[in-house]
Amino acid sequence: MSTLPQEYQDSEFESYVIETREYAGELTIEVKAEAILAACQILKSKFGFNYLADITGIDYYTDNKRFGVSYNLVNMGEGKRIRVTARVEESKPELHSVTTVWTAANWFEREVLDMVGIHFRGNHDMRRIFMPEDFEYYPLRKEFPLIGIPGSIQMPEKDPPKPYK
Repeated sequence: MSTLPQEYQDSEFESYVIETREYAGELTIEVKAEAILAACQILKSKFGFNYLADITGIDYYTDNKRFGVSYNLVNMGEGKRIRVTARVEESKPELHSVTTVWTAANWFEREVLDMVGIHFRGNHDMRRIFMPEDFEYYPLRKEFPLIGIPGSIQMPEKDPPKPYK
């Protein structure tokens, strides 16, 4: 665990930080799940991270705080990147939406819901993107079989082979 770099030390922001890690020159800051919205607002307004590159859901497959969400942020003016993460319990996989900070978060949050099953409070468009609305599974969870679940989705009919001319 490394310490929070001096440039990000701010009394309010620092109180949200659980841990910082640096690997290959990239900084990852883990924040408290309940403070994700406030932490992102500060990172954008005070530290200039005006571009949300993506949001990813993670299944750590652990007993404690099984799921995580990773936000990849870019300060376009200074060319800096950081990763902000927050972890949630399996019993209530939910975080506050950051769509009020970056509008583009809507699509990414929907993708995380669809693939991992993490819900985002405050996102008013939590429709699934890839899977049918009534699909009860989340394909990027570790227990999901690699071959899928036979019969869980009706597959289209295959075209018969076409003759070679």
